[in-house]
Amino acid sequence: MERSTQFGSSQQLTRRQLIRRTLAIGVALSSSASLLAACGGGAQPTPTPAPQAAQTPAAAAEDKLEIFSWWTNPGEADGLAALFEIFKQRRPGVEIINATVAGGAGTNAKAVLVTRMQGGNPPDSFQVHAGQELIGTWVVAGKMEPINDLFEQEGWSKVMPKTLLDQISYKGEFFSVPVNIHRSNMLWYNKKVFADNGLEPPKTLDDFFAVAEKLKAAGVTPLSVGGKDKFEVPHLFEDLLLAVFGPADYTKLFSEPSLWESDPRVDEAIEVLDRFLSFANEDRSALSWADAAQRVIDGTAAMTIMGDWAYGYFINKGAKAGEVFGWAPSPGTDGMFMWLSDSFGLPKGAPHRNNAIEWLKVCGSREGQDAFNPKKGSIPARTDPDRSVYDEYLLYSIDRFAQDALAPSVVHGAAANEAYMTEYGNALNVFSASRDKKQVKSMLIEAARELKT
Repeated sequence: MERSTQFGSSQQLTRRQLIRRTLAIGVALSSSASLLAACGGGAQPTPTPAPQAAQTPAAAAEDKLEIFSWWTNPGEADGLAALFEIFKQRRPGVEIINATVAGGAGTNAKAVLVTRMQGGNPPDSFQVHAGQELIGTWVVAGKMEPINDLFEQEGWSKVMPKTLLDQISYKGEFFSVPVNIHRSNMLWYNKKVFADNGLEPPKTLDDFFAVAEKLKAAGVTPLSVGGKDKFEVPHLFEDLLLAVFGPADYTKLFSEPSLWESDPRVDEAIEVLDRFLSFANEDRSALSWADAAQRVIDGTAAMTIMGDWAYGYFINKGAKAGEVFGWAPSPGTDGMFMWLSDSFGLPKGAPHRNNAIEWLKVCGSREGQDAFNPKKGSIPARTDPDRSVYDEYLLYSIDRFAQDALAPSVVHGAAANEAYMTEYGNALNVFSASRDKKQVKSMLIEAARELKT
């Protein structure tokens, strides 16, 4: 999973302008070059870099690999290091440049990446969420190389679920390698706090309010929420939207934008969010998602709602699953799996292209995914993992992904384009401070206009 800069109006405008300018450049590029043939008819030749991206002899001689991501927190950084170790075994002597930009869900990193890509200074490979974040921001803009040849050579299309493959392809071509699948609609709770108060994890929204009232009366903060990273309250709201709408109608919110204005369940979800925040810590703007998670394992708060990268954080901190903390689907979403996937692609003009290709092979390999995911708190994108290396929670998640109704995360790039994500996030962060339900409804309706572009 996994934002410290405020979604203020001036920065928001700048970021949208950068994204749109990137898209405009892509349109110009795509108008003068046709896409490669669709996959399916045997191995495709390895794509050649665009002429302007050709390496100079000096650049080609540099044996380096620059990987750009936002994985700096415990758990996620451990998983990235595990991938680096495998790469080093395959390419000894290559210097790895770990170009991380801190900030949950990549808010800060994405702004830096737009500037670099627009300026013709791409990293060799970068972390990007599968779905509209990948396709709408980078592929349509003509900034990525298709990698059908790698999928053919490595057999990835045979060992990754179609749902995921659909999110990394455009006009029949693959553009990134998924390294994992996360579940975002998870509730994490302190086992001792719940036991001391005779409570069970809430299954429904009504259950949550009943549990929260008892915890509040006992002097315990019911819900620990961050806000410093700027994705935490938007993340919480998408889980509540899923609970109120169900997976099918939740997904329609991003394909039928008029629903944000016409469907009364939007107002219901806003009301539910307002009630949830009434049971949350008031200092959330000062806390990252990881700080909020820490309060749960410390026992100063009872629950947090966060993706299962929180699980990677907990185990990195030495908290034992099933003893210190427990888990359940976020209230009202049992039988539903809100998913997202981290992936890596091949930017046009990657300075060390051969090393980048080897990096993608590591990311898509069974060895790489089985080393990365147990530390990250995610499950493999591949359907053939070594189940012996995954613990109780991750095996549970692997099985739930195969059985539950799937819904794509909007906050984490699967459901909607980057411009919409920015507007949506801004609306919810304003609401976190103002608690003005009429205002947030208006802002969400305005944000939905970005879904039409």
